[in-house]
Amino acid sequence: MTSLAVANPGSLIQSVDWVAIAPPLIAAVAALAVLLTDLFLPERHKKWLGRLTAAGLALALIALLPLTDGSPRATFCVRNVAGGSDNGGCSYVADHFALVFQLLALGGALIAALLSAHTVEDDRLPRGEYWFLLLSSATGAALLPASRDLATLVIALEVASLPAFALVALRRDGRGAEAAFKFFVSSVTATAVMLLGVGFVYAASGSLHLTAVAQGLEQAPAQLKVLGEAGAVLTLVGFAFKVAAVPFHFWVPDTYTGAPLPVAGYLSVVGKAAGLSGLALATTVAFRPYADTWGPVLAVLAAVTMTAGNVGALRQRFDTRYSAVRLLAWSSVGQAGYLLVPLAAAGYAPTGVDALGATAAYALIYGVVNLGAFGAVAAVGRRAGTSVDDFRGLFARNRWTALALAFFLLCLAGLPPGVVGLFGKVVVFRAAVDAGLGWLAVVMAVNVVVALSYYLLWTARLFTPAAQDAPAGEAVAGRRLPLSLTATLGLTASAAVVLSVAPQLVLQVAVGSLF
Repeated sequence: MTSLAVANPGSLIQSVDWVAIAPPLIAAVAALAVLLTDLFLPERHKKWLGRLTAAGLALALIALLPLTDGSPRATFCVRNVAGGSDNGGCSYVADHFALVFQLLALGGALIAALLSAHTVEDDRLPRGEYWFLLLSSATGAALLPASRDLATLVIALEVASLPAFALVALRRDGRGAEAAFKFFVSSVTATAVMLLGVGFVYAASGSLHLTAVAQGLEQAPAQLKVLGEAGAVLTLVGFAFKVAAVPFHFWVPDTYTGAPLPVAGYLSVVGKAAGLSGLALATTVAFRPYADTWGPVLAVLAAVTMTAGNVGALRQRFDTRYSAVRLLAWSSVGQAGYLLVPLAAAGYAPTGVDALGATAAYALIYGVVNLGAFGAVAAVGRRAGTSVDDFRGLFARNRWTALALAFFLLCLAGLPPGVVGLFGKVVVFRAAVDAGLGWLAVVMAVNVVVALSYYLLWTARLFTPAAQDAPAGEAVAGRRLPLSLTATLGLTASAAVVLSVAPQLVLQVAVGSLF
């Protein structure tokens, strides 16, 4: 009879640090609270669900503060390494890397919640379901950067993704169902491929913890090397889809157009941040022994992605319906290419993690200004599809919205006075040069110049006199914007201005290692 006794039973007892897991835990509890409250709350009072959602996300952000004392906190450990310098046996580690991306995920979700308040009312979306799904997705996005084993990474990625499918489909006009179907089929296919890759990696390394995977792959027998390399490639496919890297970007324009506008903004920032953090963890920690393989692959992927995104934006006609959203969608694909540059550089760095700070800093900058741009689009075309031409003469109708949008677009382009966008691109550019990727730096510089055309053309329309038949948007003289939209524009614009005046507040993330 086989004995099930364990030599060291204490090694199977997992420690739980409630302070470390507080940010995603608070978001999850808030999601359950919204779902239960929706069952008993009268219809006339259900607007309070949105306020409860915003309060839950704000509390989750506040819960990050006790974790900023400088020492990583680990939990769900199979051996007593919590609080030590080596957290290889832990499934959840709240280190600098995790906190930066949790700030981006929860902060982006909070701004998306503010942006959603008027959309839920105007489009008559099911309130309880909407806020529950938003909080659930934010929980997964906050859990993912702190995950330190492949199983938790996959689960967190799906927790972030599955509610997003339903959020896209909540609009009952036909376009939402089509957009959700494309998003769902593409994502499920990528997830299936990723799970197959995780199985291969486990077979080759004998572990699921990221640091143990790296050790196992490095010491694996020669006959398992091909299996391990194939598993690494297949695993990265799922994360590349979430980042919207070429060739997994084709769902982006149609999904963003069919989804409620705040959901599109949420996917462009929080969804991308989740995929980016997972991709960074998988490459620089778990698959570090294969850096000479994934480094060049990510470099090519970054170059192709930024080029495809900018070319797609250049081909977008300004007079078509929903062209403003489609232009932001293609822009987000191009920005994904820039975000991949430091990850590619990490494959050439001695430690592999020093370049990640550039990705984190640029992601924070991009998150603020891109959500602000979506907020401005929502302000101009609340109940109808908005084309770029509808923004013509916006400065004469609503100068503050026009100035805010112009500033966001200049930040995305990397032009003054959007200084923070310029510094962000310089940090990414320097990461490529320091890694010896001169050709990638040249490709990035060319793409930045190409992107100037559509950003500046859109900006110019804001100050061009409108035609006699001005668009019937909500941002017209004499009509006030809803308080939630005003708060969104004010918050994002203020943050972008502050970061442009003091870019060191975010660029210090790029200094040194995040781990």
